[in-house]
Amino acid sequence: MTESKVVFPSGDLKLEGLISVPERAAAGAAVVCHPHPMYGGSMHNNVVEAVLDALWKHGFATLRFNFRGVEGSEGEYDGGEGEADDARAAVKFLGEKAGAKSVTLAGYSFGASVAVRAGLDDPLVSRVIAVALPVGVMNIETAGSASKPVLLVSGDHDSYSPLEPLRSFEEQLGGNARLEVVAGADHFFGGYEPRLSEIVAAALGGR
Repeated sequence: MTESKVVFPSGDLKLEGLISVPERAAAGAAVVCHPHPMYGGSMHNNVVEAVLDALWKHGFATLRFNFRGVEGSEGEYDGGEGEADDARAAVKFLGEKAGAKSVTLAGYSFGASVAVRAGLDDPLVSRVIAVALPVGVMNIETAGSASKPVLLVSGDHDSYSPLEPLRSFEEQLGGNARLEVVAGADHFFGGYEPRLSEIVAAALGGR
């Protein structure tokens, strides 16, 4: 899929991203958030690209972007709060560019925590996809049950996203949440990208 460079606003900051909008009407639209900026995370990441592959198979318009302070994006790391604003700004921007009334918000690791934080209460977000949500090292707070579909995906060898607290989080979100486990995968999904892409694609297809 062909992506083009874009710059869009998040408050007073300018963020960089890569956008792909199909020539014919898109089947949907999705923003993908990258892993932790303080540990080298950026939009150029194997897990981000595995999620994008699934979205492109379904004909989605997509936007991946760098959080504030990463590579060519202005600003500096803000502990998740400002990054949630960045994700909301990305959702708004893609919705306008793709002519979409709603947007899926996906993320990996730190980006998954941002997607949960920004997406559950954003009326423009229709679905949240959280890959390797770091419940083992972060306190992930929600206001209660989710009013929209939430897909949680984690490897069963992931110490940052351990299954027991992840299942508790799934229960907290209620019936709209679903956990999928990738056998053998750790937090970085090396070698398991195709399986991850299959799971995301199946969820998008309603399976």
